[in-house]
Amino acid sequence: MENNTVLEVKNLHVHYVTSESAAKAVNGIDFEVKEGESLGLVGETGAGKTTTALAIMQLIPDPPGIIVDGEIYFEGNNVILNTDKENQAMRGNGISMIFQDPMTALNPIMTVGDQLSEVLLTHEKLSKAEAKKRVIDLLEIVGVKSDRYDDYPHQFSGGQKQRVVIAMSLLCNPKLLIADEPTTALDVTIQAQVLEIINNLREKYKMAMILITHDLGVVAETCDKVAIMYAGQIVEAGTVREVYLNPKHPYTRGLFDSIPKLDDDSSELIPIEGAISNAADLPTGCYFHPRCRYCKEICKQQQPPQKGEGHTFMCHFDLFSEEEKEERR
Repeated sequence: MENNTVLEVKNLHVHYVTSESAAKAVNGIDFEVKEGESLGLVGETGAGKTTTALAIMQLIPDPPGIIVDGEIYFEGNNVILNTDKENQAMRGNGISMIFQDPMTALNPIMTVGDQLSEVLLTHEKLSKAEAKKRVIDLLEIVGVKSDRYDDYPHQFSGGQKQRVVIAMSLLCNPKLLIADEPTTALDVTIQAQVLEIINNLREKYKMAMILITHDLGVVAETCDKVAIMYAGQIVEAGTVREVYLNPKHPYTRGLFDSIPKLDDDSSELIPIEGAISNAADLPTGCYFHPRCRYCKEICKQQQPPQKGEGHTFMCHFDLFSEEEKEERR
């Protein structure tokens, strides 16, 4: 692992096992995030994005969740081998997470100021007065006035709650920030403001970031690299520029084809047919083959290899090879 690599995930497999079935939520993913770098993790609901984040944080609910295989290195240390106490110390100080729903991330019977101060009192040796000052300073930075310190969560709007959650995640200056769909349920104007706050703070504190989203536009504005997830696998990854200008996997192509374009006069979008594969009953061969318009017999029988260096993809074919294009027409 390089010195400036903050996080490295190797061959991660996570299953949710019950007496009736085993849902294979994450199936052998590999990626890394360097200091100051931002990675967008993109995919439909059920692709395994949040499970990946919870595995990194060592918050997979057990039971039924099990990390079956793989390694997760944070600053060179495999967190899967840590004790609970070590992982508790890592959360907040080393890795912090903005959870998907700010409505449920905040305790409704504690004031916002007390909740944020509690983070500092748990992780750092500060007096209550010092903790309060730091909380107020950070609330001001994210756009929440200091006189809201003693207010309760129900007194805040959705956008203000999200700002509070962002402040909470940044109190201990983490090396890695995981933002799980931080703009869900916010209107477009507030979304833009929240993303700008996250970006500015990331640059200010030189944090690495993983942004989990299903919005390719948000990734284009916010991230350096992108990883496209489908059925628990990273089917394509590379720099945002490489993947957006030259998508190699049929699923990535499908995602772009389903986005309306300002310079395209056609009245219909091209949707991806069907629904994401059931994690408890994954198809043989390529997991995407039941929905792929380019599917061949080999796709139904064999898992595709990972191809490419830097810009990688999992497909038996190269969509941008002229011969393959001709053959598929």
